[in-house]
Amino acid sequence: MSLTQTWRDMLANLIDEPGARRCLADAIGVAPITLLRWVKKETSPRPHSLYKLLDALNAQQRARLLPLIEQEYPGLSFSAHRITTGKGKKVVAIPVELYERALHTSATISDRLRFSSLCDLILREALAQLDPESLGMAVIVACCMPPSGEKVCSLRESTGRGTPPWKSHLEEWSILLGAESLAGSAVVSGRLQVNQDFKGRHSIAPGYQDRWEQSAAAAPIMRSGKIAAVLLVSSMQLNYFSSDYCQLVENYAQLLTLAFAPTDFYEPQRIQLAVMPFAEFQRPYVAQFQQRFKAVMMQHAQDEQPFTSLQAEQIAWQQIERELLHLPLQAE
Repeated sequence: MSLTQTWRDMLANLIDEPGARRCLADAIGVAPITLLRWVKKETSPRPHSLYKLLDALNAQQRARLLPLIEQEYPGLSFSAHRITTGKGKKVVAIPVELYERALHTSATISDRLRFSSLCDLILREALAQLDPESLGMAVIVACCMPPSGEKVCSLRESTGRGTPPWKSHLEEWSILLGAESLAGSAVVSGRLQVNQDFKGRHSIAPGYQDRWEQSAAAAPIMRSGKIAAVLLVSSMQLNYFSSDYCQLVENYAQLLTLAFAPTDFYEPQRIQLAVMPFAEFQRPYVAQFQQRFKAVMMQHAQDEQPFTSLQAEQIAWQQIERELLHLPLQAE
């Protein structure tokens, strides 16, 4: 006789008594009959329900059930689920494993690959943790544009990851953000900014709605009081950013400081964000980026010290920024 136990076997023992079954179902937010269907393999729970199941158990039960669930659902990020403490208080934490991987990458990666490698690593985990059911989310790092003059005038959406309807990689949708945006407000204030309902008539929260965005949170990426960028998280769901999730966004913004060099951070007095045109008016200019980039590379190809691709990219974006700043502002 096999002694192998599955998570469904353990759940069957936990809900053997009708009273216990009803209490657990209430805690998860499902009907008692649903638990029986999970046990009998008639249906399978959604990831969100599995997280709630783990939260509803005591520490000992959770320690036994978690590895069994991971055997059936190896692709889900259960290490990043909400954990209930002994006092019943729910907290959200970045997995320790991610900190270890990020620190190792930061210590071993070349400067040239630092930003792309660390952002990819961190944004993928942030997306999995903040949108475990793939309800629709975009996580974007918007960096301070190196100024043509003395002041930083805008933020550039440099890299991002998403779940449908957003694409998995968001770089091709990059635009410039300014004082009118939620990200811009996070830079100006130096703290987290949240808009729980972009369509709300009486909302006084900063930012404007773009594409499928219903709610969003933005946290500055800072070091020693200086700002390099903003982590912008947009959701298709209204009122998505609970206090737990807001704290998580801030934590990921802090971790993302590893992706930046010291020279990427600007003193607040060097940042004076302008109001940028809305996305639809920026698209034709952004679409010219590759053409501008190639022109800059060719123009300086014969120089004694030709431009690197990073330098040419910066110049091309500065050209776009200057032209956008001279566009007449459009009314909503």
